Amino acid sequence: MSPPDQAGTNRATLGIACGMGAGALWGLVFLAPELVRDFTPLQLAIGRYLAYGIISAVLIAPRWPALVGTLARRDWLALVWLSLAGNTLYYILLSTAVQNAGIATTSLVIGFLPVAVTIIGSRDRDAVPLARLVPSLLLCAAGAVCIGWQALGRPATGDAARELIGFACAIGALVAWTAYAVGNTRALNRLDRVSVHDWNLLTGVVTGAQAVALLPVSAAVEPIRHAAGAWMQFGAVSIAVAVAASILGNALWNRMSRLLPLTMVGQMILFETLFALLYGFLWERRLPVLLEVAAFVLVAASVLTCIAAHRRHVLPPHSVAGEQFA
Repeated sequence: MSPPDQAGTNRATLGIACGMGAGALWGLVFLAPELVRDFTPLQLAIGRYLAYGIISAVLIAPRWPALVGTLARRDWLALVWLSLAGNTLYYILLSTAVQNAGIATTSLVIGFLPVAVTIIGSRDRDAVPLARLVPSLLLCAAGAVCIGWQALGRPATGDAARELIGFACAIGALVAWTAYAVGNTRALNRLDRVSVHDWNLLTGVVTGAQAVALLPVSAAVEPIRHAAGAWMQFGAVSIAVAVAASILGNALWNRMSRLLPLTMVGQMILFETLFALLYGFLWERRLPVLLEVAAFVLVAASVLTCIAAHRRHVLPPHSVAGEQFA
């Protein structure tokens, strides 16, 4: 058996690897709107989460009777609000913020997710003291400012009300995903009898049901006017995003959430930002400008500084026995 310190190091290394993998897969989501530009954010959300729900239902069907018997009413309520906060509501708020306030303002606000999650996690028992995490949080905040600085310096559109609505939606998205990150980590640590794979699929089934509920809303406010070829491309993108980001990415994120303390979980969100920027550069076939390079360096330094602060900290002995990957 490995010594406690070595076991903690191995657990942290595996957790960081899972966090990087989740970020790499989640970053692909930012390319979806470019591939199907004729579809609205609500349609994109419904397509993605409907595919996520159907795939999850098929994969979990053989184990459904056994799983239902292990979940209490409290667990089902947690699944409902986590699916809403981390998937449906977050995506709609984020899309609305981008449309009204722009990508830069939205990215700047969302860039403070690691700060919010880390501050909340620092209150957990045996957590690394917040004072030791201040350098990492400052680097994270500086990176977020660099990401949005260029567009924030552009002339205003003149529609102050629209920009205010967008900013409010960005704040709402920040609150929604912070609640999800904290609540999901704590639910996984409480439900050690449910594997991270099954928890992800259960989340998918519930999120899929929420997508079905949104279909009448979409049909009422967004008339269907696309050609058959466009719908086929939309379906292919929705399925690809559901498999890559929601099935595989969420599975890696859930595994990481059981391996790392909440103060480190917050920092792992930064990998999504890094990979989203990288994919954006590849899509646009260009090199990053100076501020974007600075953002990369600051975000990477923030993660490394956070890891260093936890290096000699004893990680909580989360149980990983019997867990499965998607």
